Amino acid sequence: MRTRVAMDTGPLVAYFCEREVHHAWAVNQFKDFVLPILTCEPVLTEACFLLQRAKVPPSRLLEKISPSVLQIGICLTDEAGAVAELMLRYRNLPMSLADACLVRLAEISRLPICTLDDDFAIYRGRRRTYLKLISPSS
Repeated sequence: MRTRVAMDTGPLVAYFCEREVHHAWAVNQFKDFVLPILTCEPVLTEACFLLQRAKVPPSRLLEKISPSVLQIGICLTDEAGAVAELMLRYRNLPMSLADACLVRLAEISRLPICTLDDDFAIYRGRRRTYLKLISPSS
């Protein structure tokens, strides 16, 4: 079934890095995603850092940023208060800025989050609702 998603760092890195454990899973999942895929700038920052460290040119990811393929789905300027509240709520983990932005994006868009991160099973959206996740363990 084809679906729109909010994208986390892990699957992006796995998609572009053939040496990643979940590379085949990510490539297979991306075939079913409706474009554009939504994400946030902190996720892109993390992904570029990890790709660079894996000796994969981050430009491969950045070339995909466009209204038709990979789109920024949240403006931190507009959502800073809600993102800060999430980070405060989950300060015991602690919750990263990328995770908080992605949870907020999922709240706003009602899209599932594609992730490799187990923390998203702990995070809750508005009214403490479970987030819909697409991950190798789901």
